[in-house]
Amino acid sequence: MYASREDIGYDFGDDSKVGSKPIKPNPNIDGGWAWMIVLSSFLVHILIMGSQMALGILNMEWLEEFNQSRGLTAWVSSLSMGITLIVGPFIGLFISMCGCRTTAIIGGILNALGWILSAYASNVHYLFLTFGVTAGIGSGMVYLPAVVMVGQYFQNRRALAQGLSTTGTGFGAFLMTALLKYLCTEFGWRNAMFIQGAISLNLCVCGALMRPLSPKELREKYVVRSGSEENQAKALSHSTETIKSNGVLGEEPERKEEAAKEEVLGSVQHIEIGGKSGSGRSMYGLRLFKTVSQLTVTVRKGFALWYSSYFGAASLFTNRVFVAFIIWALFAYSSFVIPFIHLPEIVKQYNLSRQDNVFPLTSIIAIVHIFGKVILGIISDLPCISTWNVFLMANFTLVTCILTLPLMQTYIGLAVVCALIGFSSGYFSLMPVVTEDLVGTKHLANAYGIIICANGISALFGPPFAGWIYDITQKYDFSFYIAGLLYMVGIIFLLIQPCIQKKQSREKSTEEAQV
Repeated sequence: MYASREDIGYDFGDDSKVGSKPIKPNPNIDGGWAWMIVLSSFLVHILIMGSQMALGILNMEWLEEFNQSRGLTAWVSSLSMGITLIVGPFIGLFISMCGCRTTAIIGGILNALGWILSAYASNVHYLFLTFGVTAGIGSGMVYLPAVVMVGQYFQNRRALAQGLSTTGTGFGAFLMTALLKYLCTEFGWRNAMFIQGAISLNLCVCGALMRPLSPKELREKYVVRSGSEENQAKALSHSTETIKSNGVLGEEPERKEEAAKEEVLGSVQHIEIGGKSGSGRSMYGLRLFKTVSQLTVTVRKGFALWYSSYFGAASLFTNRVFVAFIIWALFAYSSFVIPFIHLPEIVKQYNLSRQDNVFPLTSIIAIVHIFGKVILGIISDLPCISTWNVFLMANFTLVTCILTLPLMQTYIGLAVVCALIGFSSGYFSLMPVVTEDLVGTKHLANAYGIIICANGISALFGPPFAGWIYDITQKYDFSFYIAGLLYMVGIIFLLIQPCIQKKQSREKSTEEAQV
């Protein structure tokens, strides 16, 4: 494990941490409008992730309404959660082309449409399309911009800002569980989904708050200074893979793209000036041509950045630690999602419905989850604490709880384990910070899109797998054991790969010193 945050900046190639400090801080970085971005992201997490964490209520209604197996019915919730995250890489392309604000507003409309259309479902398969796919894609188009914008607006308080914004998941799970339970009781599940669709239109307002930083403001976020000899040595010792993953080798194509843009627009302006004496129709045609040219250049530039991040010379997959992070994400998220989807059924099996109605176990997870994100964020921002170490410790605690939960058959025992699950899962607020440390701010949107895509695959297959195991064994025990063991495999990858890379870096430094 690493001793400090600087180690992550060195070993994982965060060039922003190597001998740099802000000289002329922008008032909107770490302050000002940045806190409006946090508020917007907080509301997005309430409306999207909070609602998804409360789907256990609707899952029971669907089981009773459509009389299908638990495994098949669980696919509705899994599709919604999974697609929200799986579409991450493609949403990264939208962000590169259209920006976070436009992407989020379109996503808010799609999400609301999915909820409203689901109110008219005649079978489970109809819900696959309306709720799973339509609402899921809309959720993904809002969720990724909400995370990326917080990363762009914060430098020194990244972990705290991400922690505060992602506490919306906990608040949302608590509020939406109570709201959906009330709406289903009073109006039925169909009307409840219709009302929830109307509420989801507020996502468009959240998207409108995501005011983009100008290129100048983005450049001012990190201002390079002349560092000490030690920092310079660290900078020179970065591996080729690390430099590529931070996009340093990708600066030349970007300059060429800017030159091409100036050339195209310049020629259009020249034609426009030369044609001022022409007819009004010709001028209208020139202005239309100029608009189309600007749009074409923007789309080409966005696609080039997206393509280079995945397949070009600056591919993120050349960073081995980032690849290990992806493998971890493939196994991790299902271990958190399975309890939320299946806890109501487990409570019913153990005849604990009376106690659970007083204080639902999912609400315990949600409430403690709020404190976990904030506390872990504050701890990670301390200069003497490594974000990576906090992240790993939280993962170890969570996997232990997942393996222990089936052994608890009393309400008190389940409540204690659920509280620990809620607190340790607060590491979700650290995921964008760790991702940014791995690849840098420039590639945060595309890199985090890959990570949440891996999480989405985990969420997509986790709950149906648990339901399928229950249909065979009539128990959820094996579902938690298998999910916990797979989660442990992912954590082992996180531990091994950074150690291997650190060892290789030391050997390379030793060889260079001998030469």
